[in-house]
Amino acid sequence: MKKFFIVAVLGLLAVTASAQRPDLNSAARLDRYKKENVNAPQGAVIFAGNSITEGWRRIRPEFFLDNNFLGRGISGQTSLGLLLRFRQDIIDLKPSIVVINIGTNDIACNNGPYQHQLTFDCIKSMAELADYHGIKVILSSVLPVKQYKWNTSVTDAPEKIAALNADIKAFADENGFGYIDYFTPMAEPDGALKAGYGNDGVHPNEDGYIVMEQQALKVINEMQKSKKIKRKKDKR
Repeated sequence: MKKFFIVAVLGLLAVTASAQRPDLNSAARLDRYKKENVNAPQGAVIFAGNSITEGWRRIRPEFFLDNNFLGRGISGQTSLGLLLRFRQDIIDLKPSIVVINIGTNDIACNNGPYQHQLTFDCIKSMAELADYHGIKVILSSVLPVKQYKWNTSVTDAPEKIAALNADIKAFADENGFGYIDYFTPMAEPDGALKAGYGNDGVHPNEDGYIVMEQQALKVINEMQKSKKIKRKKDKR
């Protein structure tokens, strides 16, 4: 228990010190879902993320309404921003499951140069915090991207996405978390988003979201049926 809190505090200090924006409130956007959170039902499945999650609820509202899912995505947000609002928008709502999809804006350098370990640490911290509070955790792959149109200086997005996805999956497997692979069914051989699944090479269109829904529902259904899986103990 003590070690967990030490790791969590150190992780927060590390990401705060490394943040590129001086105004962390702007990075977190704590106001975005403040009103919706007041009447949010407990025990829901919450999708947490960036514009891909935010656009999902806008383009395919029936997916969220029919399944009683909540969407908590914010456009442009990086893993640090999501971590900063994770208690307010996720933990305090007492969901049964959280589905975390974040990292593409980190790779796009939205808040400065991409730091793989920083992004991965933020994702791990969110998963560990949710797990500690009895929330089942599902991590998901970053979607395929060949090039970010708003930052063409990033020329190795497929390689960075592949490396981050590999670490996320390994972490999920090691700790008994769920994992959704959006990447494989949506990627071209060169790592680009399939043209039929998006219009800008980054964000899914309706057809892309339908593919994501199929992948997500399989894992969510499995997690809903399963008992809470305890994290592996540190052997040290």
